[in-house]
Amino acid sequence: MPTKSPRVNVVVEPPLYKAMADLAASGGVSMSTLARDLIREALELREDVALAALADKRLKTFNKKSALSHDDVWK
Repeated sequence: MPTKSPRVNVVVEPPLYKAMADLAASGGVSMSTLARDLIREALELREDVALAALADKRLKTFNKKSALSHDDVWK
């Protein structure tokens, strides 16, 4: 049964292709599944970096005197 998921074609260099093929074979998954999982992991890492940068920015402007307490937030 054909999949309804969107498709992406990617061109990679031969050494990268070989590394991916080896990883897929050792993991017992298809190249497509491996590529999907690696892309998902890379996007999650980028999101983590962006959220860490946001947290650092907010930490620099944090003022404990004007911050709400735990009890104030959850009342």
